[in-house]
Amino acid sequence: MEILPKFFMHLLHKQYPKEVVDKIIQGYTIPRYTTLRVNTIKTDVNSIEHKLQNAGIEYEKFSWSSEAILIKNASEEKISQLDCYQNGEIYLQSLSSMLPPIILNPKPNTDILDMAAAPGGKTTQIAALTQNQARITACEMNAIRAERLKYNIQKQGAKGVYVMISDSRKIDDFFSFDSILLDAPCSGSGTLELKDEDFQKHFTIKLIEKSVKSQLALIKKAFQILKPGQEMVYSTCSILDLENEEIVKQVLQQKNAQIVPIQMQGLEDLPKLPVKIKGSLCICPNEMFEGFFVAKIRKTVK
Repeated sequence: MEILPKFFMHLLHKQYPKEVVDKIIQGYTIPRYTTLRVNTIKTDVNSIEHKLQNAGIEYEKFSWSSEAILIKNASEEKISQLDCYQNGEIYLQSLSSMLPPIILNPKPNTDILDMAAAPGGKTTQIAALTQNQARITACEMNAIRAERLKYNIQKQGAKGVYVMISDSRKIDDFFSFDSILLDAPCSGSGTLELKDEDFQKHFTIKLIEKSVKSQLALIKKAFQILKPGQEMVYSTCSILDLENEEIVKQVLQQKNAQIVPIQMQGLEDLPKLPVKIKGSLCICPNEMFEGFFVAKIRKTVK
């Protein structure tokens, strides 16, 4: 019995060599560790390490971010009972989803747009990376998800964040931003959990087609309202080039768009998949990471 839908297997084999497909499938079958991000708005890494040690929790750290922590011997439920979780000093977040804000490299005293912001992990990470000194617009079209976003912003102590309950494809062209994070809605092909027998009900070719249409509209809008000379990050939790490189290529066709090769500390330690745009990044799903794609684009001055 095939564990993955035929259409998806076809897409994977069309895009990747067989040994890479096997590696991806293996990544789907392994349970993923609980991971968290230290919220440096409220605390520091050393304090959280002491609290984890006092609670008898074993953990691992990473070369690419001092704030990223993998929990070896405790569930999300146990972590969520800790005081440091309750008061917003840590945030449960997948390792892969911590990468786009780091790659964006946001700066204090700039105007930043997070185009699909809920539930707020990346928004609050941007606030922390800019020491709460940036002007962040967090866009979320779903009112219920927007309430969750507001809750997390408040809990994490993020300041200077304006929540816009709106479809970011409809943002007025009057606005312009120094940095834009577009973590686009996608099929979730990098985050499949094969132990969930119902995933095939939701993970369909129609979902991919719908996602592609939305991604294309979003990235075009993002590039339009990005200030000349500035940079944006496009990311998805998909490993399909249909939702990744093919979308980015649509923007790169413009004369004033160029790819910015991703450079970050510890890049060599990430589990990578082959990519069709040099300088972009695709993460292979495994016991630590979700499958994830990230590309950085600069809007050159005409």
